[in-house]
Amino acid sequence: MGIDDLEHGIAFVEERTGLHAAFGGVHPGRGTRNALLKLGTRRYLEIIAPDPNQATLVGYPELREMHEPHLLTWAVHTNDIETLAKRAASAGLAIEGPSEGSRARPDGKILHWKTLNPKDNRAGLLPFFIEWSRDSVHPSLDAPEGCQLVAFSISSPAPNEPRAFFDRLKISVRIERGERPRLRARIATAKGALELFS
Repeated sequence: MGIDDLEHGIAFVEERTGLHAAFGGVHPGRGTRNALLKLGTRRYLEIIAPDPNQATLVGYPELREMHEPHLLTWAVHTNDIETLAKRAASAGLAIEGPSEGSRARPDGKILHWKTLNPKDNRAGLLPFFIEWSRDSVHPSLDAPEGCQLVAFSISSPAPNEPRAFFDRLKISVRIERGERPRLRARIATAKGALELFS
């Protein structure tokens, strides 16, 4: 979930779920910082916003204009990103990476990961792929819990295009026909359902 101000994003989520997302840390050289909320086994909501202590915002420059929170992108976990990259290439998909990333948690521990990104994510419909380092604690393991992701879908005016991408990489996701490309997540909370959209 993207927002122009992290504290605003944390307050938005807390008001609707009753849970205070935990500060995760900053992304050095990327210009962002985050807070996290567990959504189930190996699932989490990342609230991401510009880091005021970094001048350059890489990757998501639109964050500075996101005065209200919206789903920004989504990720698919893999245990073997190198094999996934080869499979994507053999399927004729244009992918960037694997690229290494890291951030320091507030307790000083460094998390490491690798990501693959589609060169064209079809207005945010296509995910990026992430493999967490074996020596890194998955963010869902110690993020505040009490919420559950119960539904996730994408909509597109031409649903067969993203469906072909997912079929080639054997990813199961609900795809609907819609007027414009859009992500939708439904989260069960103690205060009722929270729906987020891109």
